[in-house]
Parts: sequence; structure tokens; C-alpha cells
Amino acid sequence: MSKESQERGRLIDAFLEMLSAERGAARNTLDAYERDLKDFSAFLNSKGKAVDAATTRDVRDYLEGLSTQGLSASTAARRLSALRQFHGFLFAEGIRKDDPCGSIEGPRRARPLPKTLTVGEVDALLAAARRAEDGRTHEEAVLAYKRARLVCLMEVLYATGLRVSELVGLPLSAVRGEERFLAVSGKGGRERLVPLSDAARSAIDAYLPLRSMRLGDHVSPWLFPSRGRQGHLTRHRFAQLLKDLAISAGLDPTRVSPHTLRHAFASHLLANGADLRAVQQMLGHADISTTQIYTHVLDERLKDLVQTHHPLARKGNAS
Repeated sequence: MSKESQERGRLIDAFLEMLSAERGAARNTLDAYERDLKDFSAFLNSKGKAVDAATTRDVRDYLEGLSTQGLSASTAARRLSALRQFHGFLFAEGIRKDDPCGSIEGPRRARPLPKTLTVGEVDALLAAARRAEDGRTHEEAVLAYKRARLVCLMEVLYATGLRVSELVGLPLSAVRGEERFLAVSGKGGRERLVPLSDAARSAIDAYLPLRSMRLGDHVSPWLFPSRGRQGHLTRHRFAQLLKDLAISAGLDPTRVSPHTLRHAFASHLLANGADLRAVQQMLGHADISTTQIYTHVLDERLKDLVQTHHPLARKGNAS
């Protein structure tokens, strides 16, 4: 490996170490930044330049190249974000005296509205989860356990809006006692408190005794244990259970996923008067700009408020 290659790797590694130590970046985030920066480094290398010697023109050429390759605007925006943070780090460390990304605008991208479900559709899913299984065939206790687990998963997910990885990875200690809040460790190790609804708490209380009977003498630290390598229910398995539940509820299974339920949680809260900042905290978004994908819900609610309560609107309706 040449000295130039070693230096490129050293600077990128130093940047990634900073993200991990100072910002608590998750492993997936670090891997994505590393891939993006190495791709940019390879582009500069083809021009005979070091990674810390990029000009604004180089960054523009790189982004134009991504567009030529057919990559989406969202991918280009993510790459530019990585480059901005990397060059900001080089500037802060005194390795560079300028920031080549400072005058570059990000590619315009349409932000699609999140796929969600209506309150009625969520109610149908919850009702399907509660429906009794036919226990006359075999292993009635196993069926009762699986039913209680599914109800618990659904009620907790809809009550809290957890990411699916946070849900299936909940420790048993998170629901011990009569606490009305879940302590959740989210992205980057950031902890947050999320309130539990009465329905979610009841589902947990109904599930825990069956969980204990199912495990017997086996001890597991997870709320939703499994015999798999991870020790708890996997995201993939829960997604499968949710598809089956959608079919049972008479819904299109392609519209139902753990993430659509997370979106439903946020949309239904906002539609019923919740504050955007409170929803941000419950979802575990580090930046409120991420939560602003739900502002269309707020717009609809404001429109309804004006139509219902504004005196001029009422006068217009009366005429």
C-alpha cells in the first residue's frame, strides 16, 4: 500500500472515530460513511489527488458523476452530507484551511409522504391479533402464548412508535413493575422515555405469565425471547407475522409493515392534537427535520380547525 493510500485511510479512520466517540454514531451509520468516503477517495485518486486536497470543482464533478450513473437524488444528498461532515472535520482539525463543500447546494429531492394506515385499519389488525386461535387441535398452551405475544407486540408498537429493532430487542427489565413508561435505547445509544397506553400495559401483563410458562427453567433477558442466534424475535420474523395478520384482518399485506405502524403512531398522534416536538422525542429522531415529514397531517388538522371554529368559516357554512 502506498503512502498516499495509507494517509487517505488514516484521515477517514480518524473521522469515523470522532463520529463514534463524540456523536455516538451507530455501526450502520459508520459503515455507510466509510463506503461513501472511500468511493469519493477512489474518484479523487483517479484524478491523482489526495482525499484532503479536493476542490469545490472536484466535489461538483463527483456529484455530477453520480447523476450520470443513474443514482437517485437521495443517494447523492447522502453522499454530499458525508463529504460535508468529513471536510468540516478536516477544517476543525486544522488539516485544511477551507471547506470545498461550503458553497455547494444539495440536489433537490422530492420527499415522499410516509406510508401509513388509518385508525380503522390499525383497529382491524389489533382485533385480528386478539381473535382466539382454535386450541382443540394441538398445543393449546403454545397457541395461547403466540397469540398473547402477538397482541403484546402490536399494542406496544402502536402505543410507542418504536423502531422494529427497538421493539424486538426490548429487554425484559424494560417492562418490570407498574411503570407507565418504557426506557428505550435507540440509535447511537441515545435513551428516551416513551409512555405506555393502558392497552399496551394490559397486553404486557397478560403476556408475561405465558412467557414464563413457555420458557420454564430457561432464563432469557429479552421480552420476546427466541431460540435463534440473536436470542430474541428477529425483525424479519415479526414482519412475517405482521403480513399474516394483515391477511387475517382483510388488509392488503403489501401495505402493512412494522414501519407503517410507526408512521401510523406518529400520524394519529398529530391528527389528534399532539405537538410535533413531543412526537419527535417519542420517535427518537435526533433532528426535528426528520419528523417534519408528518407536517401534512398538521396542515390537514389546521384546515379542519379553521373550517370548524373560525367565525367567518361558520358564517360561510351557514349561508
